[in-house]
Amino acid sequence: MVRRVVTGQKNGKSVVLSDDEARGHEFAAVPGFKTTQVWATNPATALPHTGGDPVENSNSVLPGLNGSRFMIVQFPPDAVMADPRFDGAAAGAEYAKVLPGLAECFEPDGSGFHITDSIDYDIILSGELTLELDDGETRELRAGDIVIQNGTRHAWRNRSAQPAVMASILLDAKRK
Repeated sequence: MVRRVVTGQKNGKSVVLSDDEARGHEFAAVPGFKTTQVWATNPATALPHTGGDPVENSNSVLPGLNGSRFMIVQFPPDAVMADPRFDGAAAGAEYAKVLPGLAECFEPDGSGFHITDSIDYDIILSGELTLELDDGETRELRAGDIVIQNGTRHAWRNRSAQPAVMASILLDAKRK
């Protein structure tokens, strides 16, 4: 569960506009994989915020022009995808439905490699993840570690036996 407290302004005073659980999606095709879209901004975002949920009005989990996205991702152990009963086609279909914009960035070979036109601030909240890059270079990450992902091709691996949770803040960036 991700508790989301949203502040804003009413009658010139700061107030709590909402205090509830951010809606997450637990993937049926990938047991243990969960994504929660927490917040979204776009060029029309203005302060003070007076209400509404920008996540509900987003048609992509990737930020658009001058936008941002904030999500929490729980990664199951890699063993889930290595299980002979794992249905990659069903997982791909569910990704496409739940993660529009991002799902199309993944390479079709099932390797988990992807690239986005964004600068991502990735913060490991719990568990362990491995960041893998193009040339096979890896970095082992633990809770509290931060990765600044600058639009590079990469994949996330969870080689442990426990779920790993990461917060990701994606900022729109233009590719040269």
